[in-house]
Amino acid sequence: VQFVESGGGLVQPGEALRLSCAASGFAFSNYVMRWYRQAPGKERELVAAITSGDGTTNYADSVKGRFTISRDNAKNTVYLQMNSLKPEDTAVYYCIAAPLWGVAQVFGSWGQGTQVTVSS
Repeated sequence: VQFVESGGGLVQPGEALRLSCAASGFAFSNYVMRWYRQAPGKERELVAAITSGDGTTNYADSVKGRFTISRDNAKNTVYLQMNSLKPEDTAVYYCIAAPLWGVAQVFGSWGQGTQVTVSS
């Protein structure tokens, strides 16, 4: 089971980024997919999640209306479109699978993540 995140970078406040996560080694279409982030000195936090079937999504309050999670089951890839970025969005972003919606349990090991830095 592997997750490879990409698409991070240095942007100015108000700009956008699109993160991608290529997953392999498991039945991607059967799993909930999640994006987490971890800022320096802080706990890892759940940012967004998407179901395996009907594409139901959920977001942290801090990113609602700005971030959009999506998935392409044919490509085993999950995306995170991030608009109107703020300095407080600065973090390393990770994706991971989860066997069930609404539980903390994750499936697989954490990847390297992709660094997002929002600064003027």
